[in-house]
Amino acid sequence: MNIGIILLGLVVVVFIVLVSIYNKLVKLRNNRENAFADIDVQLQQRHDLIPQLVDSVKGFMDHESNILIKVTNARAAAMGAGNISEKIKAENQLTAALGGLKVAVEAYPDLKSSQNFIQLQNEISDVENKLAAVRRYFNSATKELNNAVQTFPSNLIANTFNFQKEEMFEIDDAQRETFEKPPKVKFN
Repeated sequence: MNIGIILLGLVVVVFIVLVSIYNKLVKLRNNRENAFADIDVQLQQRHDLIPQLVDSVKGFMDHESNILIKVTNARAAAMGAGNISEKIKAENQLTAALGGLKVAVEAYPDLKSSQNFIQLQNEISDVENKLAAVRRYFNSATKELNNAVQTFPSNLIANTFNFQKEEMFEIDDAQRETFEKPPKVKFN
């Protein structure tokens, strides 16, 4: 009789531990999804500002319309991305296209002094700063989930219920190469 009670108590304890681990994994996954929702808000603001930026630049950059087309196409791809992985890839392409636009703008002093352009640049800079902050939070939430999915004993529950390691929001290899190059400084 005592052995039966002990076994029943052991089964109850194991069950409680398993449920607790499962609930922790669900909370971590939901936390990651919530973090990406915060990124989505900032990305939408970014997407809303880009047409204004492109319009303000169009008049100054007649012969560099290819850059504007790249920015517009990258924005459309980013807005049409379905899942988190697609959005990360599309947003990295948009960031690269905006970087190309910033480089091209340097050749237009009149544009750089335009009040509308300065205001848009400030707004985009503010959104980019907010994006950086929410990306850090998203990556932190992703790291917590990935740690739980990969460490013992929660990995046993994770594998059973199809929790898997998730992708971080990182820059792609092409952007990494650009950022690793030293900046070119020109004095006129």
